[in-house]
Order: sequence, then C-alpha cells, then structure tokens
Amino acid sequence: MVGFKATEVPPTATVKFLGAGTAACIADLITFPLDTAKVRLQIQGERQGPVCTAASAKYRGVLGTILTMVRTEGASSLYNGLVAGLQRQMSFASVRIGLYDSVKQFYTKGSEHASIGSRLLAGSTTGALAVAVAQPTDVVKVRFQAQARAGGDRRYQSTVDAYKTIAREEGFRGLWKGTSPNVVRNAIVNCAELVTYDIIKDALLKANLMTDDLPCHFTSAFGAGFCTTVIASPVDVVKTRYMNSALGQYSSAGHCALTMLQKEGPRAFYKGFMPSFLRLGSWNVVMFVTYEQLKRALTTACTPREAPF
Repeated sequence: MVGFKATEVPPTATVKFLGAGTAACIADLITFPLDTAKVRLQIQGERQGPVCTAASAKYRGVLGTILTMVRTEGASSLYNGLVAGLQRQMSFASVRIGLYDSVKQFYTKGSEHASIGSRLLAGSTTGALAVAVAQPTDVVKVRFQAQARAGGDRRYQSTVDAYKTIAREEGFRGLWKGTSPNVVRNAIVNCAELVTYDIIKDALLKANLMTDDLPCHFTSAFGAGFCTTVIASPVDVVKTRYMNSALGQYSSAGHCALTMLQKEGPRAFYKGFMPSFLRLGSWNVVMFVTYEQLKRALTTACTPREAPF
C-alpha cells in the first residue's frame, strides 16, 4: 500500500469539505503558471483583426508564452492573481468537490450503487452551486492573469484593489460578470472531472486491475483531466474572454461566442488547449491524489483511538 492506508471509518462531510479546498489550493500553487499561460493564449487576438495571424501573435505555445511573460514581465507575472486563485479554490473546490459525495448520496437516497445519471446530476448541482459562492474570486483571478505588466499601466494594483475597482466602475454586477457561462462551464467541468474520475476509479477497482491507492488515484485523475479539457475548452475560452472584456465590449456570453466565431473561426474555441490540458491534467493528478490522502489522514486523526488495557 502506497500512502496513507484506507480507513474503515468513512470520511465525514466536513473532512471532505476541508480536504477538497486544501487539496485544490496545493494543486493551484503547483500549476498556476500553466493556468496563466492558458488565459493569455485564450484572450490573444480578441482586439485584433478578423484573424490573429502567426506573425502578429505575441504568444506561441505553452513554453513560448511562459518564456515571453518571464522575459517581458518577470517571473512573478506567472503568478498574477494567485491570491484570488487561492481564495477561489478554498471556497469553490470545497463546494464542488467536497460536497459531491453528499449530494450524490442525496440523489441516490443513500444507495451504494449510483447510476451515471445520479452522478451527472450531483456534479452539475455542486458545480453550479460553487459558482454562486465563488464567482467574484474567479473574475478577479482572470483579470489579474490577463493584465500585462509591461507597456502600460496595470488595471489593478492588488487583489483588494481589484475587488474595489470592479465594484466601483462596473457595479456589483461586475463582480458577477460571466456567471452564466461559468455556471455552464463548471457544470460541464464538474461532470467531466468528478464523474469521469469516479467511473474510472470504480472500473479499475471492480476489475481488480489496481488497489485503492496512489497509482489508481493517479490514473483516474489523469483520465479525468483529459476528458474535461476536451469537453470544456470551448466554454472555458468564452468564459475567459467575457470575464476579461471591457464594459460594453460584449452584450452577453452568447454575443462573445458569436463574435469569436465570426472574427477568428471555430479554432478560436480551442485556443490554449495544450496549456489547458497540461494544467487540468496536472491539476487533477495533484488535487485528487492529495485529496484522497488528506481524507485518509484527517479521518485517521479525527477517529478516537481505543485506550490500551
């Protein structure tokens, strides 16, 4: 057995809630530069002509984007918006991941055998609920990641300044900009991520191909990351563009998607796919492996030990 041993006592909802938020923060700390590179690639071309040509593109590929940012803005630019990102994960992942099992049990009425439909419903519910809780932190994170330090004034000087500036200039609704595409995105992401992880893990255990330890968690998480990237990339690009847009640039998320299609073509919806996959794949592996270990460690720590006789 690799890592902490599985406990006989199932983890409580509180353990899952805290474990999910903590694991997501750890995963964000490790993979944040990839997420920043993804955002820069996704917004590239939105203010240019009908097509952003290779010659006019500032960022090219994952490594090229990271190297360009380090050269022109400094290495710390890769962590623009990290504070808001950690705030987001602590509130966001705690809900969408930590409450998933509880909501799934609610839909299955406590049955141990959950259908795919029940799992999808649980994933959609916790994903949408998480957006309702953490949307302002997501808006601030994207704005910070999108702003370049070189060649002009920065839009926001700090995380607190970003919250205040957005609320002052765009109103309270500005902090909830992009809620609709984000609800759709996170319902999709949660279903693809959690349900796929759930199904792959169950299949591996039932077929006795692996035991419930680190290799199984790693394999399940990697598969979940790939499936999530393929399914959620188009919605993710629209969400990023719309949340980062200037006031009045797009009338709605649908208008943003239509503008992208007209000006940049269908391929625009998969801009930043490679960093998205690298980020989601690595994020899923770190998050799920850490989450599984934290659940076992916290459950063991919280379980009363029998006094020796």
